[in-house]
Amino acid sequence: MNTPNIVWTRIDERLLHGQIRITWGKHTEANLILVANDDAAEGPNAAFMQAGMKASAGGEYAVRFFSIQKTIDVISKASPRQKIFVLCNNPRDVARLVEGGVPITHCNVGNMHFHEGKRQIAKTVSVDETDIDAFKRLVANGVTCTIQNTPDQTPVDVLTLASA
Repeated sequence: MNTPNIVWTRIDERLLHGQIRITWGKHTEANLILVANDDAAEGPNAAFMQAGMKASAGGEYAVRFFSIQKTIDVISKASPRQKIFVLCNNPRDVARLVEGGVPITHCNVGNMHFHEGKRQIAKTVSVDETDIDAFKRLVANGVTCTIQNTPDQTPVDVLTLASA
């Protein structure tokens, strides 16, 4: 069984967009962006969502859209040549991946928008108790979780901010 070459994992509520391609893709030297998201992979608007995200990737990266379960099931079959950038839109999905055996060691948190019932802990990150629980599960599994919008910013621990 292969250990997949996961070069970056990011939570961004918007999933794949220009900043991902321009900023993080180049920074991580990824060559494959894996959008691990049930709605983007199989939801009723999947084709529409995928079209927009593929356009955002600009042809520079291979792009795959897998459900959380499919990601768990097939990521170990990835070629070592694939430098995989895993993209999820919430910490619960990242926790599901890790608990399913996907070898993620670091989770970069970008954009988690404010919604009813959430509280803002950073300029671009708002969380509720479900999110905090997912981050705690990730940390318990050895995953470092930091908020960092762009590579030039200093990463800040999510749970430190969430408990402040």
